[in-house]
Formats: sequence, structure tokens, C-alpha cells
Amino acid sequence: MTAPQTIQSAIDTILGATTLAPLPHTADTLKSGDPERPLTGIVTTFLATADVITRAAQHGANLIITHEPTYYSDHDTDDVAWLDGDPTYDAKRALVESLGMAIWRFHDYWHLMTPDGIQTGVARQLGWPLDDPSIDTREAIRAWSMTRGQDWNAELAGASSSVATIPATTLSQLAEDVRSGLGAAQIRYVGPAELPVRRVALTVGALPGKMTIATLQRDDVDVVLCGETREWETCEYLRDAAYFGRPKGMLIVGHATSEEGGMAYLAEWLRPQLPGVTITHLPSGDPFQTI
Repeated sequence: MTAPQTIQSAIDTILGATTLAPLPHTADTLKSGDPERPLTGIVTTFLATADVITRAAQHGANLIITHEPTYYSDHDTDDVAWLDGDPTYDAKRALVESLGMAIWRFHDYWHLMTPDGIQTGVARQLGWPLDDPSIDTREAIRAWSMTRGQDWNAELAGASSSVATIPATTLSQLAEDVRSGLGAAQIRYVGPAELPVRRVALTVGALPGKMTIATLQRDDVDVVLCGETREWETCEYLRDAAYFGRPKGMLIVGHATSEEGGMAYLAEWLRPQLPGVTITHLPSGDPFQTI
């Protein structure tokens, strides 16, 4: 008789399917829950909000695979003591425990897939064909280290983001098309409204400004699509680039909006790896409201 699938065995299967060697330092660890419990179902999401956790239980799942932190801090494990006694933190912990939910982060390995799993999913959401990856797994891991300020190499930083060739358009029209394609409430952009665009790089999430600027330095990139950005870095680089006659553009769509499509794609990617397991994507949504 085959032993029932456990939460841990599902995680092991997923990590094995990436074909990546174990990372020595990673945020991709179990944040809550008992890994030896039998698996009842999986939910993928950009972020395990209290609402997503509640809805996951209603779907019969007991494993949430989240892309970003659950407990408001980078690694969610050894850096949350400062939250002890906070009523929101305590209530969220209590909710997770009361529902018997396990929460596992899948960030580093998914980004290190070739091609990047998040960028692939977002491009599919927008209907954009991506170039074949220009870097291999070893180079992707080195580029990943640059997001933490290590081992800088401008050429590799610029090559680490996937690039799509799209029908000729303008920056302002692209912003409208992306807003519609991603279901965003609003999009900000930097650059001339009538800038001609054919090539868009996906610098999604919250890449450091140095890496985004390195991508814009490529001759074959017109615009970058990013999640969030420190406004005194790439935004000001682009403002000055236009002044000196080298205009390019950037779309700022919000961190969640820029990566949710990649976690929807994860649900699709997982189903052949875990046959018989119910796998659902639940979007966490954009936390911002605009007026």
C-alpha cells in the first residue's frame, strides 16, 4: 500500500522537479505548519494574506505555496522576534494554527528556473513571446546573488531579465495594454509618452536599481516592466536619459501585480509533478487603493 502524500514529500517533489542543486542560503523554507501531515491540497499565491489563508482552507488545501514573506519580514523565520506580542502578527499566527495550515515559500528556486518561472508566467499572462534565456543556471545563480549586493557584474545583471518582442507601440499605449492585461487598477510610467517600443524586459518584483539600470543599458531593450522601485534610482536615471537624448521607459505596476501571474503559472506547472493533488491559484490582490 502506498503511503499518503505528506506536505514534506510534496515539497521534496517540487524541489526535485526544479533540477537545481540545493541552495546553501535560501528563503524557501517552511514558515508554519507540520510538514508530516497528510497533504489535502495546495494553493499557490503571491502572498499568503489572512484572506488567502482563509480561502485556502475553504478550498480544502492545507499547504499554501507563497512567493513572498508571510510575516512582514524578509525570511519569516529568524527575524520576526520583534513582532512578538503584536496583535496582528499574533492573530495571523493563530489563524494559521487553527486551520492546520502549512505555509512554504517558493521564491528563490522559482526565479532560478531557466527560464525564470515568474517572468514566464507574467509573459504568458500578457501574451508576450520571450526570447530564449541568454544565461545558464550557473549565471542565473550569480545574478541572484547580485540582488543581495554580492558579486556585481553589469553585463550579467542586464542579461538576467527575460526580454519580449511585441508589436510596435508607444510607451503610453503599452502602459494601457499592460494595465488591462494584468488587471491592474493603475500603472505609472517614466519616459516620453510617444516613445517607440518593440522590446520590453521583465524586471519584475523589486530588483535593485543597479540591475534595472543595467538592463536599460542594453541596446536591444526599450522599456522595462517592474513591480516596485526606489524612486531616486531608475526613475531619475530615465529622466536624465531623456534629457540627454537617450530616451527609454519604465512601467511600474506594483510588486504583487508584477508577479502574481508567475504564481498562477506555478499552479499549472505543479499539476504534472503532483498528479491527483488538487492545486488552485488564489491571487492575493493589489493592497493599494488609488484616488
